[in-house]
Amino acid sequence: MWNRAYVDHVQITVAEEVDVGHRAGYYDGAGVLRDMFQNHLLQLLALVAMEPPASNEAGALRNETAKVLAAIRPITGEAVAQETARGQYQGYREEPDVAPDSATATYAALRLYVDNWRWHGVPFYLRSGKALAEKASEVIIRFRSLPHLMFPLAPGEEIASNVLGLCIQPDEGIHLRFEAKVPGTANEMRPVDMTFHYEDAFGEGGIPDAYERLLLDALLGDAALFIRSDAIELSWRLIDPVLEVWETGATPPLATYETGSWGPTEAEALIARDGHAWLRSCGNHHEAIGGNRNE
Repeated sequence: MWNRAYVDHVQITVAEEVDVGHRAGYYDGAGVLRDMFQNHLLQLLALVAMEPPASNEAGALRNETAKVLAAIRPITGEAVAQETARGQYQGYREEPDVAPDSATATYAALRLYVDNWRWHGVPFYLRSGKALAEKASEVIIRFRSLPHLMFPLAPGEEIASNVLGLCIQPDEGIHLRFEAKVPGTANEMRPVDMTFHYEDAFGEGGIPDAYERLLLDALLGDAALFIRSDAIELSWRLIDPVLEVWETGATPPLATYETGSWGPTEAEALIARDGHAWLRSCGNHHEAIGGNRNE
């Protein structure tokens, strides 16, 4: 089921609740694309979309992630206005060491396509930003709608397609939401959840912290979770053309969003053009995934 025949689209969110803080001097020269997309978000996309590696050894894993990055369709020229959105949180220009007329984006959303046999035509929506509503890293896989319904629905009612949420941080786990027929009714359907969390199953501290794991891998000489040089170059091949258009100041316009929100409305419009909406899986997932039944 991990292919274009069953998956409608994929959403990847890396949200930060904190603002730039003491990193303002660095951040104003980097921005969200260099800081988060070139490495974190594109690596998450590659891990989700890669072919199953022959083994869990570093070489096999990194070969497959590099193939995905090489297959992503670059966003260039006029397409940047259609495939990206950018924003800056209110008050950013008043931060210490930030230029008073700074056009640095602290939020970005991108729509990407992986042009290979498995994923051709499936949009991957990526978003990340500073000073957002909460800290969360997650991947949402929304499956295609059913081609045929066994149970008749009330006039005007639609059944929501299945959603798989991979919660990466802070509460690592998996959420699967699907529709079930309410027992004893003629045709009433209701969304239900199956959930798994590492902390519930293995206790607090059941899995190591991110840097704890990386430091151990470095000591052991295991490079599986470290980015290879060709993957770094492929990532920059995707990010540089977007940055080039953004830094001309032409398009898309730099929007402003409130701190503590989920970013600018332009990011909502980006995904809404395809008839979708941003979803949540981690945190209050019962409300987040199920809140928009007819999306």
